Amino acid sequence: MNEFSTGQMPLAFVTGATGLLGSNLVRALLTQGFRVRALVRSPEKAKQQFDGLTIEIVTGDMLNVEAFAPALAGVDVVFHTAAYFRESYTGGSHWPKLHAANVLGTRALLEQTHAAGVRQFVHASSIAVLRGTRGQVVDETMLRDERDADDYYRSKILSDREVLAFLDRHADFWAAMVLPGWMHGPGDMGPTSAGQTILDVARGKLPGVPPGSVCLVDARDVAEAMIMAHRQGRRGERYLAAGRHFTMTELMPLIGEALGVEVPSRRLPLAMLYTVAALSEIKARLTGRPVLFSWATARALSRESERSRFSATKSKAELGLIFRPVMETLHDEIAWFRKNGWLPDNERKRPR
Repeated sequence: MNEFSTGQMPLAFVTGATGLLGSNLVRALLTQGFRVRALVRSPEKAKQQFDGLTIEIVTGDMLNVEAFAPALAGVDVVFHTAAYFRESYTGGSHWPKLHAANVLGTRALLEQTHAAGVRQFVHASSIAVLRGTRGQVVDETMLRDERDADDYYRSKILSDREVLAFLDRHADFWAAMVLPGWMHGPGDMGPTSAGQTILDVARGKLPGVPPGSVCLVDARDVAEAMIMAHRQGRRGERYLAAGRHFTMTELMPLIGEALGVEVPSRRLPLAMLYTVAALSEIKARLTGRPVLFSWATARALSRESERSRFSATKSKAELGLIFRPVMETLHDEIAWFRKNGWLPDNERKRPR
């Protein structure tokens, strides 16, 4: 158990605080009696995300941990959710930035955390660090070979290794890792690929149902898992918080139902996705604009299809983790988009 006996509410430091996971974690921590110091890159976005909440805002970036390191003073536990992610699926090569933010940034954060006298650390890892055969239920022991990983997956594998290596070198330090699936939920200011999928379906931009499968989880459940891992997890352990397996054929009608729109039933062949991705990459190079559908995305859909069944046995037994119904997640996510002007309340567009 990692509780505090000082009589004062514990102070949590949250990186990536305005992100989908980070923002929900901030709210969960406040609800559970923590004080929160939130690391953000954009004070303007933080003002929007946390309007009305009593938290400390620290402006900083994982590419320069030393600059915000003084804000770690007096902290009881660090929750590390920041990661360079979305851009890695928008075409081109992003390994230098992925390595700098996700690997070297995690290393620097661990060092500065320890130097500040903080001894508790919860790391948001990813299901990307695990892999099984098609149709197999994957647990925390089934690690992915970094040679069988795209650049983002490899950065998460290496960032986990930074955490474990730090534990090996510092017997006085405690850390655990939580592995989320494809996160949905309210507060997606990015938006992430999950939120963008909702918006695309709402606006009739999907010509058909893409191939592949996902493990969908509510970001609020992942936030709870991180707090549970801090309170009762074991040192150096991984805890899956991946959620429920869906094929895209199963998931699209549920999104349509939650939105109140019809969704296309035609299944898109994988070959078509690769063709669209290749053309998008070429167009992006010629115009300098971001790729709408990248080769990395098409490759991920292909390689990870039916490899998205993840076990919650360990997290349920050791942490008491439970997952809310998927329709609750989708309804709350859509309500947030509508409340914040991303979708009109009368959104009823139909597919072309």
